[in-house]
Amino acid sequence: MTDEDRLLPIANVGRLMKQILPSNAKISKEAKQTVQECATEFISFVTCEASDKCHRENRKTVNGDDIWWALSTLGLDNYADAVGKHLHKYREAERERVEQNKSSNESGNEREPNRRSDHQNQPREFIRVVEKGSSSSAR
Repeated sequence: MTDEDRLLPIANVGRLMKQILPSNAKISKEAKQTVQECATEFISFVTCEASDKCHRENRKTVNGDDIWWALSTLGLDNYADAVGKHLHKYREAERERVEQNKSSNESGNEREPNRRSDHQNQPREFIRVVEKGSSSSAR
């Protein structure tokens, strides 16, 4: 696996940077690459911590609670608080969606779900665990 294969896509990084900066700001290629490397390393660091927890618990899937735990354990409390709030909102929305589907099914108003928009509006809840040794980031 090359270095480029493990990094976040540079176009996505640049797009996120543009959203935060004023519209007339220019972003150099070097700045995009630096943020790309830092963001990739941060995600790998947190995911590796969460993955280690899953391995200790004999689980194969990292979930949102594991990411929240890893952020807390690593002392990244501001991020952990934000992730915790997001998980709470996500679970509330899921409960409401399930209740809405139950009530529409019970009343006989079954409808074909808009799979595309449903899929786009839901965050990825699970991340497959990276096997030990396949992560290129060191602690």
